[in-house]
Amino acid sequence: DRQDKQEAQQLSACTLAHPSRNKRIAFWLRTFQSTQERHVVERQIKEMAIPLTTGTVCLLFLASTTGACLYHLPYEPSVFVVSLLIFNNLNIFVAVCEIILGLHILQIKDDYAKMRTKWRGNEWGACVAFLNMPLSPSEVFDGRVWSKLWSTYSLYDPSYQNQESFGFFIDFGNGLSTIPPTILMNLAMVFPNHLSPLFAGCVGVALYWQKMYGTIIYGLSFMFNRRYEGKTLQEVCLFVGVSNGIWIVFPILGIYAAVNILRDGNMSVFGEV
Repeated sequence: DRQDKQEAQQLSACTLAHPSRNKRIAFWLRTFQSTQERHVVERQIKEMAIPLTTGTVCLLFLASTTGACLYHLPYEPSVFVVSLLIFNNLNIFVAVCEIILGLHILQIKDDYAKMRTKWRGNEWGACVAFLNMPLSPSEVFDGRVWSKLWSTYSLYDPSYQNQESFGFFIDFGNGLSTIPPTILMNLAMVFPNHLSPLFAGCVGVALYWQKMYGTIIYGLSFMFNRRYEGKTLQEVCLFVGVSNGIWIVFPILGIYAAVNILRDGNMSVFGEV
């Protein structure tokens, strides 16, 4: 019937998308002869096909890194600690992308020129397309693929396809400089008795202030140069305001934690061991 044909077509698409599973799929379909059982197996196969996209890779990275940190915490995590861990790990992910920004700026410029024509008037659609862009396992580690993040963002702020702009250099610089201290702050939360509070507190103040200050100056540059013109208020608030606002709100929490570490001489701001 029509339903059987539709499900067969979907199953065929699933097998083409995942060739390594073809032998298992064929075996399962030979094993279960009844129509009812075959439908159950087909649904299970389709559920196995979790799409690997730029958006899901980011979520998987955040879930795995934050989960690993929470697993090793020697105290009960508070909302404050969980929030700061998620932000730190997000910053590590973005810092890698910022390094890619500097390494692949010429490709970003070329991609931007093509995307500006294709997505003119539908910049939000370009953002959705990037987040849903399918990836193969090898593409997950391909900097040229992730450079499309910046050619897409350049549709809202062209300074990111210009290596002479402030936005380019502040982000490329952040990418090169903030990964080690961010990892250090994660270690301060996970192993509070194994790091010097003086060292962790000083690094924390410098790290989070750098993130917040750079974001504020970037926001002022965006407004001063009127890069919001031609975009809707909702797009600017969501894609520029919210995405950059994260790097203002959470660094304030980080500075608060670092100052408390210096004042108390220990990591008790995160939790009592």
